[in-house]
Amino acid sequence: MDFVLIILAVAVSVLVIAGIRRAAQTYLEFRGERLIECPENHKPAAVRVAVGKAALEAAVGNEQLRLSACSRWPEKQGCGQECLSQIEHSPKSCLVSTIVDNWYQGKSCAYCHKPFGAIRWHDHPPALVDRERKTIQWNEVPVDKLQEVMSTHLPVCWNCHIAESFRREHPELVVDRPASHSRLSILH
Repeated sequence: MDFVLIILAVAVSVLVIAGIRRAAQTYLEFRGERLIECPENHKPAAVRVAVGKAALEAAVGNEQLRLSACSRWPEKQGCGQECLSQIEHSPKSCLVSTIVDNWYQGKSCAYCHKPFGAIRWHDHPPALVDRERKTIQWNEVPVDKLQEVMSTHLPVCWNCHIAESFRREHPELVVDRPASHSRLSILH
């Protein structure tokens, strides 16, 4: 009898661990804001998958993706959510962080010309500069306007964004000095 209980406990444990693993994988794969093309009007839309619900369903083997948010809601909240096929087909490529990371690849800062390496979103996120030389951070950009902004703005590193923001907000505290050859040689 003890042997049967041990086998049953092991089997239940394996099933629970497998369910937790599937739930965690689903959660990690589908979390985050995404940019998709709305099937109805073929324009960009910002969406979020209901990852908690999807993870719970994946744990029991019945994963069904649904949206928890869309930039076209509440007007179009009753849509059929056909855009989910784009997310299912390529979950990572429509992730906003992936799109922005790819945009920075091979680019240099518009001010200091330092090339961008790996983006450090947690402490020194890069920014953008518009035609009027105003720098903005990515969290100021609506996701559904992401492609438009990427076509009209230039990339700026964190250091230059901070310096230019200070220059714009406190011009009375900034002194511009012409670059001297001795100062430049120290920098290089």
